[in-house]
Amino acid sequence: MKNPSARISVFGGRDITNDVYNQTVELGKSLAEEGYLVFCGGGPGVMEAIAKGVDEEGGTCVGILKNGSIDEANEFISLPITTGLGIYRNLMLAYNCDVAVAVSGKYGTLSEIAYALTLEKPVIGFHTWDIPKVIHADSPSDVIRKIKEYI
Repeated sequence: MKNPSARISVFGGRDITNDVYNQTVELGKSLAEEGYLVFCGGGPGVMEAIAKGVDEEGGTCVGILKNGSIDEANEFISLPITTGLGIYRNLMLAYNCDVAVAVSGKYGTLSEIAYALTLEKPVIGFHTWDIPKVIHADSPSDVIRKIKEYI
């Protein structure tokens, strides 16, 4: 992918509902349609759903993996990056974005949100933590609209 219009990191949980999974696939499709380069953790749950949506629209999704093997990447990741850093790879996701999107998630997602906010990156929240400075979105299309406000 040459000259993406923006770099978007998607943070999110491994254990999600079918509804959140399906909405996240739709979000992935929209991110690809906008020409964004998408980053995620590369595993299951939100990470799989976002990568699936991006893949279905012919976009690029980079998986920043926790361990040293590309085998941990879900089947929809375009480019798996092994780190061997465990959860410390969450910082890499925050650094490699213009805007972050948090979907669902538990404490790992919370750490990613904290890193992004510390780096003064905008964070759009969808079905996730309700904390100060996280910009709430109601739908995949609302996420896209809010991303456009920050790029």
